Amino acid sequence: MIDRPDYLDRLRQYRDKHLIKVMTGVRRCGKTTLLELYRDWLLTQGVEPSNVQFIDFEDPDAAVEDDWRAVFATITDELSDDGMNYILLNEPQLISSFERLLNGLHTRKNVDLYVTGSNAWFLSSEMATLLSGRYVEIPVLPFSFKEYLAMRGSSSDLRKKFDEYLTWGGFPQAVELHGESETLVTDYLRSIYNTVLLKDIMGRKGIGDAAALDRLARFMFHNVGNTTTPRSIAATMTSFGQKISNHTVTSYLGTFVESYVLYPVERYDVRGKQLLQTQGKYYLVDMGLRRMLLGRPSAQDVGHLLENVIYLELIRRHCEVRIGKSNAYEIDFVATHPSGDKSYYQVAYTAREESTLERELRPLRNLDNNPKYLVTLDEEELDFDGIKKINALEFLLAGRAG
Repeated sequence: MIDRPDYLDRLRQYRDKHLIKVMTGVRRCGKTTLLELYRDWLLTQGVEPSNVQFIDFEDPDAAVEDDWRAVFATITDELSDDGMNYILLNEPQLISSFERLLNGLHTRKNVDLYVTGSNAWFLSSEMATLLSGRYVEIPVLPFSFKEYLAMRGSSSDLRKKFDEYLTWGGFPQAVELHGESETLVTDYLRSIYNTVLLKDIMGRKGIGDAAALDRLARFMFHNVGNTTTPRSIAATMTSFGQKISNHTVTSYLGTFVESYVLYPVERYDVRGKQLLQTQGKYYLVDMGLRRMLLGRPSAQDVGHLLENVIYLELIRRHCEVRIGKSNAYEIDFVATHPSGDKSYYQVAYTAREESTLERELRPLRNLDNNPKYLVTLDEEELDFDGIKKINALEFLLAGRAG
């Protein structure tokens, strides 16, 4: 268990604010551990143990009722009249009408409520209507490269560690198991994938064709960072003898997005300053899932995988990220920072060859005066008429914008 200060600081900032704090993210990315760390921190701040209730609805030993009224009664019966009560609920959507439970607890002035959820429909439909304006979402991802190093132990050979990270990913338990056995890591990652596929997607959405869902996942994991549309995906899969309709692709992609396995990124016309409706991209929540499903990445994959890692890092830094289009050229990422400032990023495995360097710099030329970066695994950091070429590992470890 390592401290994850970026997430914990946000929880601390929202302490005692009359909002439901909702931590969302793919299964096993560390949400439960963050709740436990936050509970422990509260106790160090002088909060009485009787003022903290932690309920894990995934724990079979918890013996929690499957009726929101019964759970509500159990929690409220234990509320202290002295000071604020901190209620921490892990995966409460597993009980029926859970949104009514959250709303009921939120109405209590002496309750500070924190919950986790492993799918986006947790924040959809009735809950969004009932709790509109009453909650704040805190997205959680698997370990960043910086957190991975903290867990694995830093090394002078950062590149070797980064290659491991690209291969095995950053799910906290997978990182721990990697120190013991690669087989254990693969089995663990497969269990996450199967749980999301079978329990969350098929069980929740009533999808009966597991084979088609798995084939689409393999296709998308193989094509991370490639521009695509449901029509082109369906056509390509069908040409390989895996017949699937545009409608099915759209529906299945939506379920992977809702489960926080895939992240869609829209295209943005930098000059026209408008969103475009076609040729978006999808990025994967963790590289370990790709390795588990497709095998060890090849040298040809590294550029796309690096692009995926940089995308995840930008959203960790609370950026709104889009693909940029400027005339005939594509910019990998247009990142809008919380301040409203923009930065432009091109990502490449290497740009030492003159032709490659010019190809990567070309989309960044003749843009506005916002910062522009070329991110590579090359060690040297250079400046090309205001376009900064920076090392990806330094970028990931520095926690800076560029």
